[in-house]
Amino acid sequence: MKIAFHEVYIHPLPPNHRFPMIKYELIPEQLLREGIIREEHLFMPAPAEEAIILLTHTREYWEKLRDQGLTYREQRQIGFEQSPRLTLREIVIAQGTIDISLHALEHGLGFNVAGGTHHAFAGKGEGFCLLNDIAVAANYLLDQRKIRQALVIDLDVHQGNGTAAIFENNPHVYTFSMHGAHNYPFHKERSDLDIPLPDGITDGPYLRLLEESLEDLINKVRPDIVYYLSGVDILETDKLGKLKITAAGCRDRDAMVFSALRRHSIPVAVVMGGGYSPRVKHVVDAHCQTFREGIDQYGY
Repeated sequence: MKIAFHEVYIHPLPPNHRFPMIKYELIPEQLLREGIIREEHLFMPAPAEEAIILLTHTREYWEKLRDQGLTYREQRQIGFEQSPRLTLREIVIAQGTIDISLHALEHGLGFNVAGGTHHAFAGKGEGFCLLNDIAVAANYLLDQRKIRQALVIDLDVHQGNGTAAIFENNPHVYTFSMHGAHNYPFHKERSDLDIPLPDGITDGPYLRLLEESLEDLINKVRPDIVYYLSGVDILETDKLGKLKITAAGCRDRDAMVFSALRRHSIPVAVVMGGGYSPRVKHVVDAHCQTFREGIDQYGY
């Protein structure tokens, strides 16, 4: 098993952005402490090459990121003030998702402790996302003819609008997003399959909707790899999510996804996505549970 982690996450942002990012330091620490993983499972990716980024993102947008040329309005839309360190963070994340994809193709499963930057479009960033790591990785695998078909299973509480727009006219990447109907982004793009959820949905109805969709999706798409965006902002404790999914329900969601993919022998690359519960322990515990469920199904 291969798990991408990112030392660039240590103090990369101003203090007002520190809380959401601290989970990226705490997740590997907890996984190691609990014996879920070993040190040899962790690796630090190199930055992605420019040519790979340009398979997904426009040259104009990439050069603005690279050269620190974003306008004030563009920075506001993203939610971060630009900096070389922030750009480095994003291109390392993107390479991490490429690396775990290649590992998953060979061994069945790979994790990125970060990733899931699904609000980034080809030519712009928004929603705290600069580069779309899933899109960068999927386009790289397609370009290298490592795969013919990918499936994105995006279960973050927010719609994967950037991913949907990037792959809107690409039949080789099927996008599925199950998200809060009344949550950000307020203008939704069209995924290949969208399931908008009402505010306050609980474990039972949520899991039934997912179960009804998974088997049909797998049989219809027949993917060579799945990108699983396992956001834990669906939790009832999340300050932004608006849903009522318990920690047990979030665990059952992960178990359902991994079990279905394992039954069909489909490799899966897992990225973490969002999580904004006021107590960081709730966020870290839920993300670590995703690792447990994946390892239970696929092993090391």
